Amino acid sequence: MSSFVIEGGCRLSGEIVPQGAKNEALEVICAVLLTSEKVTIHNIPDILDVNNLIQLLRDLRVKVERLSPDTYTFQADEVDIEYLRTDEFLHKSTSLRGSVMIVGPLVARFGKALIPKPGGDKIGRRRLDTHFIGIQKLGASFRYDSERHIYEIEASRLKGAYMLLDEASVTGTANILMASVLAEGKTTIYNAACEPYLQQLSAMLNNMGACISGVGSNLLIIEGVDSLGGTTHTILPDMIEVGSFIGMAAMTASDITIKNTGYEQLGIIPESFRRLGITVEKQGDDIHIPTHSNYEIETFIDDSIMTIADAPWPGLTPDLLSVLLVVATQAAGSVLIHQKMFESRLFFVDKLIDMGAQIILCDPHRATVIGLGNRFKLRGATMTSPDIRAGIALLIAAMSAEGTSRIHNIEQIDRGYQNIDSRLNNIGARITRL
Repeated sequence: MSSFVIEGGCRLSGEIVPQGAKNEALEVICAVLLTSEKVTIHNIPDILDVNNLIQLLRDLRVKVERLSPDTYTFQADEVDIEYLRTDEFLHKSTSLRGSVMIVGPLVARFGKALIPKPGGDKIGRRRLDTHFIGIQKLGASFRYDSERHIYEIEASRLKGAYMLLDEASVTGTANILMASVLAEGKTTIYNAACEPYLQQLSAMLNNMGACISGVGSNLLIIEGVDSLGGTTHTILPDMIEVGSFIGMAAMTASDITIKNTGYEQLGIIPESFRRLGITVEKQGDDIHIPTHSNYEIETFIDDSIMTIADAPWPGLTPDLLSVLLVVATQAAGSVLIHQKMFESRLFFVDKLIDMGAQIILCDPHRATVIGLGNRFKLRGATMTSPDIRAGIALLIAAMSAEGTSRIHNIEQIDRGYQNIDSRLNNIGARITRL
């Protein structure tokens, strides 16, 4: 298990470029299974979750070629479906939650798929019901093997259907969308997720020959086609990394410019940080964060305590609540952080409390942060990263703290952030990887 040793109190200065979006990468890479023709994808982040998914495709005998550090070609013209039954596949896919999104493409094109209960972050139970019910409505049958803990899915030919999703699941919508593009007839997906990742996936599929309308809304209509062709696609900048850098700059009193942010696709992320008192300056497609000697949390119009909560797009992404929470610890004022979607994602706050933060964990979904401004600095500590987003929040806290901190289990951070230590060291951080 690797660790970071962080010397706190270092100010950052200069420019940093966000990586390609992790969540989009997982979706569009799975989509290459829908065609036998070559697909080229640019701006793929070099992170553990994405690299593991690419290796999984190689194991399925998808031809993968790396043209540059962030550009790959994929050609799924000789897919080995029988590999799905091997213990090696079951082991690899269990530890990678994104692997569930191969189900839609495989059932649509080959009529069968097999998947174990996926793994990923330990942030509470994450249901697969939305995925499976949607694909069942298209005509697939599911069987659960309770001894091997695997799902077997079969369909002779998927047929279009109307469905109202029980939740606006991003990966669930992506999986159903990929299954429906090759289904016979029309599919209507209501209460669909509409995050930029889904909009990008839809654009890529349409470029491959699919017929998807309603892109960007929660009502998707898909006219099935017989086959899809190849295409070239470029992944958006990672909005979670952009938000992480905004919070990091404010907490370390740094002056940095975040380049090529895909600003128009960030939604309310910049405004959410402004509500914490952070100056976020748009400069074309870049964001400039000036040095903050202090920042103050806004109140509502009636002077009641600010609440920041996650919500389906265009609401605030839950992946940034951990960062917003840690940034609030050094603001002046109070805020209630309400994490609605995952019941265990706030449990990392005990580590921040050990560092001197004033936080009341109300229940598994809500935490009240009492910001102390610049009167009291966080102090260095030794901690363990429980998941990707809590990991980057703890790293931000350590960078702003007095003294030296150590973060264990940084493989969780590596799953979502590309060479984060060297990239931050280039602009003034002091992070050592052990």
